Amino acid sequence: MSKIKIMTDSSVQLSSAEIEKYGITVVPLSVTIDGHTYTDGVDITRANFIQKMDEANALPKTSQPPVGLFVERMKELTADGSEVLGIFMAKCLSGTVDSARQAAELVEGKITVVDCGYTDRSQGYYCLAAAKDAAAGKSMQEILDHLETIGQNMHLEMMIPNLKNILAGGRLGRLASRVISALNFHVGLTMKEGKLNVPYRGRGKKFIKKFDDMLVDQIRDLGDQVKYVGISYVDTPEAMADLGKRFEEANPNVEVFIQETSPIIITHAGHEAYAVMFYTE
Repeated sequence: MSKIKIMTDSSVQLSSAEIEKYGITVVPLSVTIDGHTYTDGVDITRANFIQKMDEANALPKTSQPPVGLFVERMKELTADGSEVLGIFMAKCLSGTVDSARQAAELVEGKITVVDCGYTDRSQGYYCLAAAKDAAAGKSMQEILDHLETIGQNMHLEMMIPNLKNILAGGRLGRLASRVISALNFHVGLTMKEGKLNVPYRGRGKKFIKKFDDMLVDQIRDLGDQVKYVGISYVDTPEAMADLGKRFEEANPNVEVFIQETSPIIITHAGHEAYAVMFYTE
């Protein structure tokens, strides 16, 4: 039986320990700031990106990895006869998955490319589940079936206190017209299997507290159905640590993973944004 190796893109939220433990290949996206292009995780880090973004004359532009880079990595991974399962962020956010599919057609090995319909830690859950299944000797089809179930039961809720970046980046698409006249509002986004929605809008700290309370109640009410909760944030580590403690108090069975998000997400989410992600079993 051939080995199945996992590949993903750098919008994913995984710890360095998880990447190393499961041998996950992360292909970096790039971000251009005032004409200078940086490779995510190579010559720009999560720690120094925000300062560069704030000092820039215009909103940074993100770009998917070139097809040639995907081809190179795929050839390396399949050289020993292994199969590759590529898990990439939602197409509604980036053309990364399309670049990966183009590259897969140019490589002789067995390569399966999946649009996970999410990003960040939700995408990380896909990668971890696939890697664990592969290590357990499951077939590609069994892994794909498992990932489909995870996607159906995934929750991704995101708070955007400042709409400047997300409107400028155009990621809300047709939904932008619903909020563009409310720049003094905060919005809460949800993402479900590749679709981005804006179900929550409001002003002030009370609105954000209500959003957090809703999430705490969800985690409490779902009980044993939830084992892992991810919190990704832009620049509010203390507040996110407090939110994580609230989740643990509401549901002592959950393992909470808190980490600063990637430059790719920061570019479009903006200051003080954060997301909470989990799935039910």
